[in-house]
Amino acid sequence: MSADCIFCKIANKTIPATIEYEDDEVVAFRDLNPQAPHHLLIVPRRHIESLDTAAAGDAALIGKCHLVAAELARRLGVAAEGYRVVTNTNRGAGQSVFHIHFHLLAGRPLTWPPG
Repeated sequence: MSADCIFCKIANKTIPATIEYEDDEVVAFRDLNPQAPHHLLIVPRRHIESLDTAAAGDAALIGKCHLVAAELARRLGVAAEGYRVVTNTNRGAGQSVFHIHFHLLAGRPLTWPPG
């Protein structure tokens, strides 16, 4: 845990959030600034700064985050229609919280290329 990381604080429930999923390793919660009707953030409880700083030992946890995203899409009823899982890495790509996280976006047409 990083003492000043907002996502670590949410994962440890010292900052409130609308949590949609949690287990010992992963927490998913509603984004405060949603970009789609369904916009969840999936974060590992363990602090990893970004995909760029992840190590080989983080592979299973990163994979689990993606499986949680798929489970949540099914729960939300958007899996068949389609959804997007996005990871922004470093400032130039739009990462603003330096704790690896995955955006689950669904519920509206998602065009390509994004932003």
